[in-house]
Amino acid sequence: MEDYIAIANLNDFIFCPYSIYLHSVYMESDEDMYKAVPQLSGSEAHKRVDCKTTSTRKGDLAALPVCCDELGVVGVIDIYKSDRRLLIERKNNLKQLFRGQIYQLWAQYFCMIEMGYLVERIAFYEISTNKMHYLPLPSDKDKAELLSFISEYRSYRPDKDTFSVNPNKCRHCIYCNMCDKTDCDNVYT
Repeated sequence: MEDYIAIANLNDFIFCPYSIYLHSVYMESDEDMYKAVPQLSGSEAHKRVDCKTTSTRKGDLAALPVCCDELGVVGVIDIYKSDRRLLIERKNNLKQLFRGQIYQLWAQYFCMIEMGYLVERIAFYEISTNKMHYLPLPSDKDKAELLSFISEYRSYRPDKDTFSVNPNKCRHCIYCNMCDKTDCDNVYT
């Protein structure tokens, strides 16, 4: 049986495939050693979901573990509002919506569908502005794109595959100062 991919890793992989390797190396370390202010504030903002205190409404599910055998992914959804059949991913700030974030929400959607939940709408909730950003449900073409991306993720080998070092991305990577692929310093030091 293949290992399941953490849904949260999909966005990180697009940002930098090597960061997934670095995350696995440093994940047992003290988070203060590598997490920067944006990640720490995002983790803080996410605590309400993790502690299931975002909503007391009957029918709202928070921090629900999900899995999709077809995609080979696992994760935790932020909020599912059953009365509205709405799946919500919470983000502290959404200055720009990245493809990896969309992949995360699509993966959560397919998990919920495979698990038997009715999902008719999906959205990002931006905590800092108290705004919802609705997306269309993924089409068959979107699902094929996601499956292709997951296949690319599965085939990546950090010891063999090359990737383009992007100094601008490196400067914003929490692992930048510990990475053997760049000599940049990150903007958070």
